[in-house]
Amino acid sequence: MTEPHPDTTPTTRLPRIDAGAPAAPGGRRRDETRPTEPMTARPPAGVRALGARAPDARTPDAGGPNAELPDAGPSVEGPEAARRAPTLMDQMGGTSGIVASTVPVAVFVVVNVITSLRPALYAAIAAGVLVMVWRLVRRDPIQPAISGLIGVGICAWAANQTGEARGFYLPGLLYSGFLALVALVSVIARWPLAGVIWHGINGHGQQWRSDRRLLRAYTWATGIWALVFGLRVVVQGLLYDANAENALGIARLAMGYPLFGAAILATILIVRRAERTATAA
Repeated sequence: MTEPHPDTTPTTRLPRIDAGAPAAPGGRRRDETRPTEPMTARPPAGVRALGARAPDARTPDAGGPNAELPDAGPSVEGPEAARRAPTLMDQMGGTSGIVASTVPVAVFVVVNVITSLRPALYAAIAAGVLVMVWRLVRRDPIQPAISGLIGVGICAWAANQTGEARGFYLPGLLYSGFLALVALVSVIARWPLAGVIWHGINGHGQQWRSDRRLLRAYTWATGIWALVFGLRVVVQGLLYDANAENALGIARLAMGYPLFGAAILATILIVRRAERTATAA
């Protein structure tokens, strides 16, 4: 048998890469140091990594672009915004103001029937002063009481000048005639007084005149007011000419705020219907 020849091919031995590596501190070579944690590739700026949770919009991040300010709770507005605009009833002093304004006239009628003109004048003025003091004590608005006291003073002056009890009702009679005339003129001029006063008080301007429905509604409402003032002039004027002092006083009370309230209610109904029609259209 032929003996196998030994492999004489030279073996190439590769040198170890860490053969010449200096030793790391602690006596270990650099390749024998503790393996480092694998580095995770970070996505480019502006690109969110797959599976990363989007920041909750409700949770403010510290200084981020989507940061939201903490809820400050309900906004607190100033006292001027919280205060509601006074209504026509408020400006008249409410129900108590309306009732109180009729007291001096009622006192004048009763005292004039029982005694005579001069005591009735004094009693009416004293009643007006007491009404104002009463509203001061109650801390109610005194503007209606002051206006009523001025009106009673004017009526008392007219009665004293004429020397007749019916003279007490003459200023109110003339004032009603003036208002009836102004209302009719405003209707003819297509500037109905009800709309001018209402929108002037509320600061809405006079743009309502461009709406034909509102213009027609305020024209009807102003016509109602002209009718009310005209009725006062006719009825109380006839009683004035007849020198029916007591009946004139009763008519003054009956055709005062009761008729005034009916005119206000009619105006509100007419205007609200027109506004609903304009909104629906």
